[in-house]
Amino acid sequence: MQAEAGRVADSLPQEGMSRRILRSETLLVLALSLGASAVSALISFVGSLTKPGSLKQQAATLNGSFAPGRPWLDLAWQLFDIATALVPVLLVAHFLFREGAGLRSIGFDRSRPWSDLGRGALVAAGIGGAGLAFYLATRALGFNLTVVPESLPDVWWKYPVLILSAIQNSVLEEVIVVGYLLRRLGQLGWSPMAALVASSVLRGSYHLYQGVGGFVGNMVMGVLFVLLYRRWGRVGPLVAAHALLDIVAFVGYGLLAGKVGWLPTP
Repeated sequence: MQAEAGRVADSLPQEGMSRRILRSETLLVLALSLGASAVSALISFVGSLTKPGSLKQQAATLNGSFAPGRPWLDLAWQLFDIATALVPVLLVAHFLFREGAGLRSIGFDRSRPWSDLGRGALVAAGIGGAGLAFYLATRALGFNLTVVPESLPDVWWKYPVLILSAIQNSVLEEVIVVGYLLRRLGQLGWSPMAALVASSVLRGSYHLYQGVGGFVGNMVMGVLFVLLYRRWGRVGPLVAAHALLDIVAFVGYGLLAGKVGWLPTP
């Protein structure tokens, strides 16, 4: 019932706000966040394709050091990077509060923490193994770079920062690419199918720096997440699922890289 009500609300243009304003606002949010990341990923992918050697011989590092050999400065940069990456989420919150909706309208609140976490854990468990198998297969076929989830120095703050990075990724992506974007596209008159395609292709696009496998795998994940959002009417479970997937990937790589034969390393 809640999900259905959310879909109806999304289809209504906001009072006093023209579609032109909503369109400009949406483009600006994307230009400051994941839309810009998509363009950056495309440029990176072209660079990888035109570089000597196969894709799997190249590496895509997700969490690297900003100041090698200077751990306290590195920590400051890591925390700065995580915090500033969340500014577009605050901008989205501002826009939603301005129209009288707030983040509650997309299901990003504390009203159902255990339900969100439980659903998120089930989703993460369901797609985690399949995602890893898909990555290993596409890399073996030469369609993907070797993904290095982390290359941080072995210092006390390494794993806390990786966990914070995972949470930041999940909040940024699910709030903007699912909750906010679907709401705005609905208000702009896009059909549900067109909005689903736009959201999932955008998600795949900003992972293109990882290769074709990263693009396709994340696009499929995007389709699933949009369908779950429409069913549940909340991004909370999606944030939880995404955070759990990234935490396992980041921390797991840090613990297992170089110790097991099946995990590719540069």
